[in-house]
Amino acid sequence: MSATTRRFPAEWEKQQGILLCFPHNGKDWPGKYEAVQWAFVEFIKKVATFEQVILIVANENQKEKVVEMLETAYVQMTNISFIIHKTNRSWMRDSGPIVVKNGDEREALNFNFNGWAKYKNFQLDKFVPSKVAKFLDIPLTQILHNGKPVIVEGGAIDTNGKGTLLTSEECLLHPDIQVRNPNFTKADYETVFKEYLGITNVIWLGDGIEGDDTHGHIDDLCRFVNEDTIVTIVENDSKDSNYKPLQDNLKRLQSAKLENGKSPKIVVLPMPKRLDFDELRLPASYANFLILNNCVLVPTFNDANDRIALNILAGCFPNREIIGISAIDLIWGFGTLHCLSQQIPE
Repeated sequence: MSATTRRFPAEWEKQQGILLCFPHNGKDWPGKYEAVQWAFVEFIKKVATFEQVILIVANENQKEKVVEMLETAYVQMTNISFIIHKTNRSWMRDSGPIVVKNGDEREALNFNFNGWAKYKNFQLDKFVPSKVAKFLDIPLTQILHNGKPVIVEGGAIDTNGKGTLLTSEECLLHPDIQVRNPNFTKADYETVFKEYLGITNVIWLGDGIEGDDTHGHIDDLCRFVNEDTIVTIVENDSKDSNYKPLQDNLKRLQSAKLENGKSPKIVVLPMPKRLDFDELRLPASYANFLILNNCVLVPTFNDANDRIALNILAGCFPNREIIGISAIDLIWGFGTLHCLSQQIPE
């Protein structure tokens, strides 16, 4: 098929549901596994209020436990569907498939997850795209360039559904840290994005935030909120290590152009105050929100800026409910709502 028949829908377009994976080992959340399970239940409950949740569980035994927890919390069970598959981790944004429109049909794309070019244990996660494609009964395509697998996580890209994509140089082009695709150039990536996602215009940001285990994912930095508006995080404390890279990203966005040649509108979101746990800085960011049908779920961090961020996002999404979800336990796994989920377009 010619490249132009594919289109990567924006997150605010009509969704069938959200793909999630219930954590079954505590390794991503050492010491907080119990709390994280209930935080997950709350997350599932909110999504299930608005649309279907496609929930991956490790086995029948875990499914029983999870059903019991969900029923205890009065989750709308008619909106929960299960896929039984043991995973290494729960980060569906990155190991799950990206579902695109191909003409009138849907197609699942497998971007060859490899543990963010950092962790060796991802062999179980590699099968998530095929399990989901089978569940949805849609074709699965492995992403290749010059005959070789291309590795791009869902958290590394964001689109307005009209042909423009946001990504970062730190994540995709760093020469020696977490290198996903050795010797890849911007032109290589742009060719892949055009062929498989129908992208005609790429806006490249620079560096990500400190503490980001993925090394520069865009969904902690900036996001489209409609086809011509981008929210981007800034750090107001000039002594903070995030101050300079986020100012640089802001400048890049201010001089960027959309696919139609126009300048995007830029909305600035604050950062929560620095969060540290067990000698690690955690990559807490309000940009990690998840857009649902009729709702936006926003991670909150017991911070004075929570309210400011929620208000700014309410202004960006006038026709959707804005709901804050406490991510103080989830962030100990180095990601929150957007990282854990993957939307399935209708």
